[in-house]
Amino acid sequence: MRVTHAALAALAACGLVLLALPAPWSAHADPLPGGLGPCVPGTCPGTFPPVGNGSFAGRDNGVNVFVGGTMRVTGSAAEAEGRVVVGGDFTLRKTSGSSIYNVGVAGVGSRVPPPDGADFLTVGGDLTVADTQRLDAVGDSGGGVVRHAGSASGTVIGTLVHDPAAMKPYAGLREDLTAASRCYARVDGAPRTATGTVVNQGYQTLFTGDGKSALQVFNVTADIAGPGGTTQGITFEGIPAGATVLVNLTGGPRTINTYSGTLDDNDPLNKLRSRLLWNIPDATTVTLTGSGQFQGSVLAGNPDGTTTMTLPGSNGRFFTTGNLVHGSSGGPGSGQEFHAYPFTGDLPSCTKPEPTTTAPTTPTTPGTSTTTTTSTTSTTPTTGPATTTTGEPTTTTAPTTTQPTTSTTEPTTGEPTTTGPTTTTTEPTTSTSEPTTTSTAPTTDTSTTGPTSTTTTATSTSTVPASTTGDTSTSPTDTTTSDTTPVPVPVTGGGSGSLPDTGADAGPLLGLGALLVTGGTALVLVTVRRRTR
Repeated sequence: MRVTHAALAALAACGLVLLALPAPWSAHADPLPGGLGPCVPGTCPGTFPPVGNGSFAGRDNGVNVFVGGTMRVTGSAAEAEGRVVVGGDFTLRKTSGSSIYNVGVAGVGSRVPPPDGADFLTVGGDLTVADTQRLDAVGDSGGGVVRHAGSASGTVIGTLVHDPAAMKPYAGLREDLTAASRCYARVDGAPRTATGTVVNQGYQTLFTGDGKSALQVFNVTADIAGPGGTTQGITFEGIPAGATVLVNLTGGPRTINTYSGTLDDNDPLNKLRSRLLWNIPDATTVTLTGSGQFQGSVLAGNPDGTTTMTLPGSNGRFFTTGNLVHGSSGGPGSGQEFHAYPFTGDLPSCTKPEPTTTAPTTPTTPGTSTTTTTSTTSTTPTTGPATTTTGEPTTTTAPTTTQPTTSTTEPTTGEPTTTGPTTTTTEPTTSTSEPTTTSTAPTTDTSTTGPTSTTTTATSTSTVPASTTGDTSTSPTDTTTSDTTPVPVPVTGGGSGSLPDTGADAGPLLGLGALLVTGGTALVLVTVRRRTR
C-alpha cells in the first residue's frame, strides 16, 4: 500500500493537535477535610429524595453536623438528622414547642439516617437535658448511641455511653476545618479570584456565573438580606451542569435571611444543593434565618464565632469550628431542623506538598567509580484501634549496599596500570517525613475508664416515664460495660496528606496523541528509507 507524504503529515498533525488540547475540568481539587461531605455507607441512595416523611431511603454514616465548640438547643428547634458531633458541651433547653429534640432520625427530612447502632450524637464535653424534656436518639429506627466524654444529666432515649475518649476519632478536625475555610476564601492573603458577580437587588441577591468554570467562585462582603435586613430570595444563573459553587461571605458579622428553597425540590436553588458550599471564614456572629428551606452546605470557620440557625430547614452538611445555637431565642416560632444531605463538590486544593528527600551527591575522581545509594524509611505515628490516622501509607525500604566496582585508570606516562577494586558501602539513611498537616488522635488509656452503656427508654411521647426521670446518665440503675465503640467516618480524618484529584482524566487523549505522532514518524522513516534504496 502506498503512503503519501501528505497522509503521513496529516497523521502526525492529528497527534500533535490531541497533545495540545487542554484537559477540560482538569483542575486539581479536593474534598473537605477529613473526607467530610459525601454519604458514607450505610446504604447510600443513588439520589437523595426531597424532604418528606416516607420510609427510609437508605443509611448514611457520614457526619451531618459538626460543632467544634458548644451546641445549645433552644426555642422550638425540633431535630438534627444524621450524625451529630459536638466538641464541647451539648445543652437541650427548649423554650417552646415539643419537649423532644431528635438526633440521628428526623420525622421529616431526607429520611437517610445513620445505621442502627451507630453514634447518633457524640459530645466531647457535658451532656445536659433540661427537666421535662427529652433527647431522642431512636425515632422510628432501631436506635443509636449517644456518646459523651463528660457528665450527663436528664432524659435520653437510646443507648447512653460514657466514653472519655469520645472525640478521639475527630482529633485535629476542628483546626483543619478552620484552615480550609480560610484557604477557600483567600490565596496568600488576597481574596480568591471570583468567576462570577453578585448583585443585591433588594428583593433578591443574584449570583451570575461565567457559564464554563468547573468551580464557580463568588465573593460577598455584605449580608444576603433585603433592605433593613429583611428576607429576600437567592438566585443563581450561569452555573454549568456539574459545577461546584463556592460562596465566600467574608468579614462580619454576617446574616443570611431568605425565603428561597422548598421541601419538594421545585426551586432551582434545590438543584445546586449537593455542590453548593456557603463558606463564612471570619464572622464571630453568624445568623441564618428566614422562612425558606435553606439549600447547600455551610462551613463557618471562625473557632471563636457563634452561628444561630433559626431557619425552618437547613438542607445540607453543617460544619462550624465555633459554637452553634439551634432555635429561636424566644417566641413560638416553628420547628427548626437540620436535614441530612451530602456535599459532593470539588473544592480548591488546600493541601501543602509533602516534603521530599534528595539523596546527597558524591563527587568522583577520574579513574574511580563510586556509587552512593541512599535508602529512605518513612515513619508514621500510630494510634489505638479507635484512632483515625492521617497521612499517606508509608513504605519502608531496606538499606542498600552497593556492589564493588572496578575501574581501570590509564596514567599519563608509563605502562597501563590497573587499580584494585574499590568497594564503597553506603550507610542506610533513615529519615522521618513529616506531613505538612497531620492530625493524630491523642492516646488515651481506656483500660481503667472503659465506656459504660445505659439504655433509657420512654413509654410515652407526651409525658416523661417514671423510669427515665431524674439524672438517668450519672446514676444509672443498670450499668454494664458496653462493647459499643465510636464509629468514626471511615475515611482519613483531619484532612492531611494527599487528597484525590477530581475532574476528567487527560491520560487517554495524551496517549492517543502520542501514539499518532509516533506512528506517523515511523511511517515517514520507512517511506524515506524505501525511496533511498
